[in-house]
Amino acid sequence: MTATTPDTGLRARVQRFTRTAAVFAIALGVCGFASPAVAADGDDPGDAGSVELHLSVGIHGKVLPGTGTTASLSVQNETDSQLSAGQVLIELNRTPLADDDAVTTWLDDSEASGDFVELGSDSADAVDPGDTDTLSIDVPLEALADLAPGVYPVRAALSGATTGDPGNDLVDRDTTTESVLVVTAESTQVGVLVPITASPADGVLLSAEELSTLTAVDGDLTAALDGVTGTAAVLAIDPSIVAAIRALGTSAPSSATDWLTRLDELPNERFALQFGDADATVQAQAQLAQLLQPTTLQTALNPQNFPSTPATGTPAPAGGTPAPTPTQTDAPVLPTDDELTAIDGAVDSILWPHAGATTGDLATFDAYLGGTATTIVSSSAIEGTAPAHATADGHDLLVVDDTASASLSRAASEDDADARQRWLAATSAHLFLAAQDAPQTPLLVGLTRDQTRDATALREAVGAVDSIGFDLTSVRATAPTAVTLAPADADTAAVRVAALQSLLADEGTLATFATILTDPQLLLSRERIRVLREIAVGVPDAKFSENVQAHRDATDDTLHAVSIPPSSTIQLLSANADLPFSIKNDLPWPVTLRLTVAPTDPRLDVQASTDVVVQANTSARVKVPVSARVGSGEVGLRLNIYSPTGVLIDGPQTVRVAVRAEWETIGLIIFGSLAVLLIVGGVVRTVHRRRRAAAEEEEAAETVEQGATTSDE
Repeated sequence: MTATTPDTGLRARVQRFTRTAAVFAIALGVCGFASPAVAADGDDPGDAGSVELHLSVGIHGKVLPGTGTTASLSVQNETDSQLSAGQVLIELNRTPLADDDAVTTWLDDSEASGDFVELGSDSADAVDPGDTDTLSIDVPLEALADLAPGVYPVRAALSGATTGDPGNDLVDRDTTTESVLVVTAESTQVGVLVPITASPADGVLLSAEELSTLTAVDGDLTAALDGVTGTAAVLAIDPSIVAAIRALGTSAPSSATDWLTRLDELPNERFALQFGDADATVQAQAQLAQLLQPTTLQTALNPQNFPSTPATGTPAPAGGTPAPTPTQTDAPVLPTDDELTAIDGAVDSILWPHAGATTGDLATFDAYLGGTATTIVSSSAIEGTAPAHATADGHDLLVVDDTASASLSRAASEDDADARQRWLAATSAHLFLAAQDAPQTPLLVGLTRDQTRDATALREAVGAVDSIGFDLTSVRATAPTAVTLAPADADTAAVRVAALQSLLADEGTLATFATILTDPQLLLSRERIRVLREIAVGVPDAKFSENVQAHRDATDDTLHAVSIPPSSTIQLLSANADLPFSIKNDLPWPVTLRLTVAPTDPRLDVQASTDVVVQANTSARVKVPVSARVGSGEVGLRLNIYSPTGVLIDGPQTVRVAVRAEWETIGLIIFGSLAVLLIVGGVVRTVHRRRRAAAEEEEAAETVEQGATTSDE
């Protein structure tokens, strides 16, 4: 018999409540009172939103055998109108759920074997829009006294409640919810692994602005520490976070340095994730000789943000005056990469990779860490069951319970305290069942990589299951159970391996391209960190390929950031000239280049190469001397730009040159001829003017002489 049979199921009980309400409404109509119509749930388009029902029985779904408890029921009205008063009913199924699959089926599909009996009922008050009404219903000892330890289905129903305008159609808001009740007296040691990660917008290191936001009072990193403070959670910390803070030196926000101090002072056990939370499994399956690491973090350091050590002065002579303190100082002492990424007090040799590791990968992990690596795997990767500490073919494992981890992760990410109780109860159920499979042994739960958890939700989730004094080191010291790894998903592994190989091939191309920089690590260190983040464990499989393609597109843009822009035909009007060519640099750093120019025709002589430095985010014009061997014609020039080491950066780019060198000769002849004509014309004019002046003087003299002769006569 199932829980949803027509005669005994919760729906039938709800219908009986509804029929009772209908009879009452008819009676009101007979007495002369108008009764508004009731529409089916959701039929009224003007009454948006929903009514949510949340149930919790016991403390996080647990109760001791032979005791009574309290059921907490919350009615949330997310509609636009008031929810009327109604009736609530809570029921228990006395047939225990046998395994994790049965728990999941009950919570997801509301299906369970066995009959339900009533635990309690009560009236629910009207709830205003956006408000919540919480009811507490006592569950007496008699109702639970004969229950053996186990996981039992429980459910609740709300009936007779409506929303909408009383003058119009009302919307029926009958609703149900499911949860579980765990009857247990056992106390199992449980440890919770809490990852602390943060992703920067540029994919490299968190900026000062991002750190200010994340470590503010309401920041996500602050919430992570608030959530684990006072718990026994084991912290899995991404070293890129502490590296980002330390790399800023004295310019780091005070809230970030305070956060780092607080992290160091927490008593919680901890271990370091790989930088950027990179996945070790895909690296092993790509047959990398060693785990990828940042090539260097020194390019992220600004020496001005680190104090200088004063130079040592000359010692004073015996009995003499001390020598004056010198004004010069030594160079700043910059932290090393190991100092930047160090996690104080971290347990060594632990890897928490993505799912899909094989026995061969475990052997590779040992080689990566130079000894014995302890790999954290999910229980779904194990054939059968296993306690927290196990070995596979001699390789050390820490096993986290898969179903308990999933439900606790949901609880830790749920901001609504009432909705959170469902997932806490589910976690209690999964841990109870896991303890039955591996009695008297510790259990591990690992939260998913969620960077935006609320502190209250995280604290309640961890505190609901973790054991005070839990010690991961002690678990590793216990005798392990031999297990066998289940076959991994080969298709998913192949996709991730091919993506990593493509990223590393692109990185190799960038390495040759980066020779245009004075320090190639300005580009390469950033690229390596971005690659590590692309293969991070926290990247969902659904987004992995998309993110990798976006990364490769960005790499292609970088490789084309330095280029020779297309040019129109250049007119060469003289036999010798300097031709200007443009080079564009879209990189944020200056680049050193060699421009080579080769004519397609020997009729034009060109300077073969020219060295040039192009500043960041600018274009530069390079003048190249050329000489024309012919009077006219069109010649092509092939342009290439290389790095100082001879790596082709861009090209060939062909520029057409129209040579019109004879125009210069023709122009000289014309101008020369005009000059000669002007000179000759000037000379002729001058001679003519002088002759005319001489003739006039001679004529004047003759006139004077004739006048004198006449006077004498």
